[in-house]
Amino acid sequence: MAASEQYTLYTWGTPNGIKASITLEELGLKYKTVAIDISTNAQKEEKFLKVNPNGRIPAIVDHSAGDLNVFETGAIMWYLASKHPESGLWPKDVKEQAEVMSWLMWQMGGLGPMQGQANHFVLFAPVELAYPIKRYTDETYRLLETLERGLQGKQYLVGDRLTIADLASFSWAIFAPMISITFEKLPNVKAWLERIAERPAVKRGLDVPSKGNAGKLAANIANPTADPELKERYEKSLKKVENARASQ
Repeated sequence: MAASEQYTLYTWGTPNGIKASITLEELGLKYKTVAIDISTNAQKEEKFLKVNPNGRIPAIVDHSAGDLNVFETGAIMWYLASKHPESGLWPKDVKEQAEVMSWLMWQMGGLGPMQGQANHFVLFAPVELAYPIKRYTDETYRLLETLERGLQGKQYLVGDRLTIADLASFSWAIFAPMISITFEKLPNVKAWLERIAERPAVKRGLDVPSKGNAGKLAANIANPTADPELKERYEKSLKKVENARASQ
């Protein structure tokens, strides 16, 4: 490992994976990337379980702190941002810290799990099940409406500047079109997504460990069907969701 690489990031191109990489990029930190291909269950291999005993990506190792392992995305984002307060990603004001933590926990306890379940039943389940498809896509949209209200009259969620609260929810919200959710009726969310997606550090972080759907989705927030591959996936998802709602 090069002396300049303070961190090792174990990751894959998922919503949770890019939460860590865009945080590292926004902070301007030097890190080495180890790709953990979750399609082959690499996250369950013993060498990775030594880094994260829960067998989920992402995880980081801080080599400047005695090879400290940090896992769970909220913990990773808070750890990195709090170590580098000059960035502003973790506020100095206690009240703003509470606001950031509220939105961070909201994403980890609400948007992430609910959208994750929607992703599974719409995109990956071996059988098409109407009840969970409808339940989890509806709940994901409700949570995006919560985000819409939280952004009313604001550029960012807390203190009118970028924090880890924004990066956490951004990383999930940009994937919503994959389950047929677009942003026409969520103008605050749409403008906020576009604002964050234009940041050079975010663009770099979206392509870690390699270029994939995250970068395409971020580049096509206004029209997720503009990219032919995304259009095909969106239309397949939309058909499943429409079938699920029609059957209820």
